[in-house]
Amino acid sequence: MLAMFSIMGAFRTAPELLHVLRHYGLFHSVCVPSYIEQDRVCGFWTWLFVLSKLPELGDTIFIVLRKQPLIFLHWYHHITVLIYSWFSYTEYTSSARWFIVMNYCVHSVMYSYYALKAARFNPPRFIAMIITSLQLTQMIVGCAINVWANGFLKTHGRQSCNISQTNINLSIAMYFSY
Repeated sequence: MLAMFSIMGAFRTAPELLHVLRHYGLFHSVCVPSYIEQDRVCGFWTWLFVLSKLPELGDTIFIVLRKQPLIFLHWYHHITVLIYSWFSYTEYTSSARWFIVMNYCVHSVMYSYYALKAARFNPPRFIAMIITSLQLTQMIVGCAINVWANGFLKTHGRQSCNISQTNINLSIAMYFSY
């Protein structure tokens, strides 16, 4: 279920990010929250993304029920992403479009892999390595987006770049803590 949701979310949000990058550039993609204000489909999938953090936290229950070891990073990640996502949504944080698209895309692959494993299929080991690489890439790109957002905020001010310094600081702390 989370696999299909993530695939649909990626297909509904990635085109908006690519359109904005192609037609308006990096500054707009990081600083202007048109994905919520002007694109109703993307705005709806942004709202669903924020809501989805609760069931994703719930996937921790399946780990416990299967008697698999629950590592600190797993539940820490789900809790921090849930809190940060909800906080960012209240601010209409413009750079969140990047985080949402990346998360939907990575989760599309990751939850599809988990679904195959749960159905007793054994995907090749390199798929797990690809997922880990995608997650690391997501963290690196997330940090880069925050660096750009910080620069744009300092150069253009809050009126031109819709992201707060608090949000940037929280996001950087979250990404670096993983």
